[in-house]
Amino acid sequence: MGTGKRGLIATAVAVVCAVTVLAAPGTAFANPTPSPTPSATSAPAKDLEAVRKKLDRLYRAAGRATDEYNAADEKADKQSAEVVALAKKIVKGQDKLRKLKDRAGAAAAAQYRGGGLPPEAHLVLSDDPQDFLDGAGRVREGHHATKGLLGELTRTQEDLEQYAKDASAQLKRLEAGRKAKAAAQKKIEKQIAQAEKLESELQKEEQERLAELEKEAADKAQTAWLDSGILEEIDGKASAQGKKAVKYATAQIGKWYQWGAEGPRTYDCSGLTSQAWISAGRGIPRTSQEQWKRLRHIDIQDMRPGDLIIYFGDASHVAMYIGDGAIVHAPRPGRTVTIAGAGTMPILGVVRPDADADAG
Repeated sequence: MGTGKRGLIATAVAVVCAVTVLAAPGTAFANPTPSPTPSATSAPAKDLEAVRKKLDRLYRAAGRATDEYNAADEKADKQSAEVVALAKKIVKGQDKLRKLKDRAGAAAAAQYRGGGLPPEAHLVLSDDPQDFLDGAGRVREGHHATKGLLGELTRTQEDLEQYAKDASAQLKRLEAGRKAKAAAQKKIEKQIAQAEKLESELQKEEQERLAELEKEAADKAQTAWLDSGILEEIDGKASAQGKKAVKYATAQIGKWYQWGAEGPRTYDCSGLTSQAWISAGRGIPRTSQEQWKRLRHIDIQDMRPGDLIIYFGDASHVAMYIGDGAIVHAPRPGRTVTIAGAGTMPILGVVRPDADADAG
């Protein structure tokens, strides 16, 4: 690693990695307390490793379902807004149609008061030449006005019919979106329930060992990422907006993960990143998959604090890069927002929310 590139965060990450290396077989440590004797019911280490991998699969499946839920929720919000807008157009159109009909009724009443004769008949029966000329002009104006009134009535009726069709179609899409949201919620709850059941069946010693295995796996992945030399190439400085986003995200450390949550008390992974960037003055997509699809992709060596790292081949997890090889993220159910090594999970790619803003 190059000198002068490590801050407090890098030191913390390096210490974690060093502990992993030093704890490798063949390294001796003083042990002030006797090692606990495994209980007769404790699962072998290889079985706990299988449990760790199964839990990882379950929570990742819950993460994918959470993205589905969030996407359906966002879509439902938009569709609801469109239905409301159409309803307002229908009300406005109905009011306009009522007024047009009142005008048409007034014209018909005027004709009735004239003995039921059309204006042309009254004109022919006039004995005064000047009245005839004046009346001819009024008749032409009346024809134009009547024609315009009838045309406006027809257009307004057609608009109302179209608004009604659009509203009906939008309501169907809204209902489909609500069903998709409910299905995603069931998936999430099912995966989390299975994971929690699996963890609850472990003895206390097994749970502690499982936590150690999880940490060892993360440290091993981070060490491999650092050993690639990638951090030597990453020296980007945060933009002004990026600094604000990082400040917001790191201020949430210690708050619990909750699927579908966008704060302020709990977050899921993309809820944290999207709210952090909203606090910095830039709205971004709600889900990790949409963040991957719609935000600008950058090379990992060009990464800077505030950029988002998208994880796994299905883009089911997202974290914010904060510099020195570290991220802040909301990991999964049962965990809190925390700092971790950027390489602890398989990186799909990096996206930048703040476009071409200069680093500050």
